[in-house]
Amino acid sequence: MKQSLTTGKGRVSSQACGYAHRVRIDLHTHSTESDGTESPAQVMESARAAGLDVVALTDHDRVAGWVPARARAVELGLGFLPGIEISCAINHASLHLLAYLIDPLHQELAAELDKARTSRETRAEAMVERLRADTGLTWPDVQAQFGAGTTIGRPHIADALVSIGAARDRGEAFGRYLYSGSKYHVSHYAVDPVRAVALVRAAGGVPVLAHPFAHVTGRVVADQTVESMVDAGLAGIEVDHRDQDETARAHARSYADRFGLIRTGSSDYHGTGKPNQLGENVTDAREFERILKEASDSSAAYLP
Repeated sequence: MKQSLTTGKGRVSSQACGYAHRVRIDLHTHSTESDGTESPAQVMESARAAGLDVVALTDHDRVAGWVPARARAVELGLGFLPGIEISCAINHASLHLLAYLIDPLHQELAAELDKARTSRETRAEAMVERLRADTGLTWPDVQAQFGAGTTIGRPHIADALVSIGAARDRGEAFGRYLYSGSKYHVSHYAVDPVRAVALVRAAGGVPVLAHPFAHVTGRVVADQTVESMVDAGLAGIEVDHRDQDETARAHARSYADRFGLIRTGSSDYHGTGKPNQLGENVTDAREFERILKEASDSSAAYLP
């Protein structure tokens, strides 16, 4: 049976796109515009090398990677979906919202993203100051880990700790210094998730809750929060993710069934920054088609 994908210009079959095999779609990746280790173009190259047919770039609170990523995807004949991962918090618990095909010029959403990025930098500087006495870490050490405009996060501090010999790798840096609750940890501003869903919808986008029951990372979203997000317009839920075991995935699937949510599966690829591999979890083409249909304007997506 043929699978089909929908673009702004109508339906095209996977065979018409030149796919003679099951379409492989990964909707959660990061570049050097946030906390990944590959440029947006390099992420597209890695996705093609991994045998993917469609990939989304979803940097934290930032859309600057869309243009170079899309351009490289077009050159490679790789399908591309523009997205972001929005940092959210409720009752002192953090969670992430993936948002696809938003209007990046929507004023309210853009203002929230700017506020989050500014807070991340202020928070990073405060954490470095706390770390300085015990590790010798300086802000220039951290600045050496990212380029201009990058959304700054704890992974950049981790890489700086590795660079000065205070940790072997990112994992040890987080385990020793950067975990939530450590004496070096500083919180940052994050939008309420219900408001974030509403803003994504207002910006024409498709909001999908990222790895909500990831016990491995400690970010387990309360059921009441998920239900409130659904009421605000949540479109989908990330089911298949390496940090969600089968019990967590079953719980996510139950929400998808109950509320008719789109089910996604993704790698959460960060290059060498995490062990996650492109395509280790994928999204069914029919679910991807639903994302395109939900968006106010899907023309920013590229399907060869």
